[in-house]
Amino acid sequence: MTVVPHGGSASIAQPDYWWYRLRTTLLRTVLESHIGDASRVLDVGSADGPSVGWLRGSFNVSLDVDPRGLDAGGVCGSALALPFCDGAFDVVGAFDVIEHLDPEADAIAELARVLKRGGRMLVSVPAYQWAWSDFDDQNGHYRRYTRRRAVAALERAGLEVQRSTYAFTAMFPLFAAERVARKLKSAVRREGPASAVDVVSVPETSPWQDRILMALGHIDRWLLRRTNLPFGSSILVAARKR
Repeated sequence: MTVVPHGGSASIAQPDYWWYRLRTTLLRTVLESHIGDASRVLDVGSADGPSVGWLRGSFNVSLDVDPRGLDAGGVCGSALALPFCDGAFDVVGAFDVIEHLDPEADAIAELARVLKRGGRMLVSVPAYQWAWSDFDDQNGHYRRYTRRRAVAALERAGLEVQRSTYAFTAMFPLFAAERVARKLKSAVRREGPASAVDVVSVPETSPWQDRILMALGHIDRWLLRRTNLPFGSSILVAARKR
């Protein structure tokens, strides 16, 4: 089992960045109903805590490999070797975590191990391998996903997928254009793969850009309340342990 030498989430430095604020809304819209009456909840990768304030039970545990991402009482540890007994939790959340872990099967199996039978796993991962850029290298990613691949990976671990959808759909043309521009820039400069960094810097946005991106995200929220979306830069999945 290996972990890319990457430090904390960008949310450590910029917890109010538009992407984290919007992800809060989209994760909650899609996944909150799957929490049910859970009492024991584990948030893996809690450095992204700004996005999961809605993930609450009567007993909550947060875990992150980087102590800077932990609130008081959080557990510093690896998602590949969780310091909890089998079936300890009703809900396990892993938001933009699995792409940092290798082997994938071991990572998902470990998350499933600490989930009780009938418990729910809530997951988000980045979409589309063609969108790989230096930003993924810097983040210490191993892979990006399609919805089919994400669903298959969870099903192989004995989980029953209850909902899966893309998200960040309304601003997807902007995302695709930005990734193409990154690739062209790297090709022109003949740059090789970037190295993983401690805390990744996110692209700067002006106040008016922030407002536009958030407005586009609220289109996603409206749609996701009614249906699953066919493309986007992230994938959200809710699954149940058989």
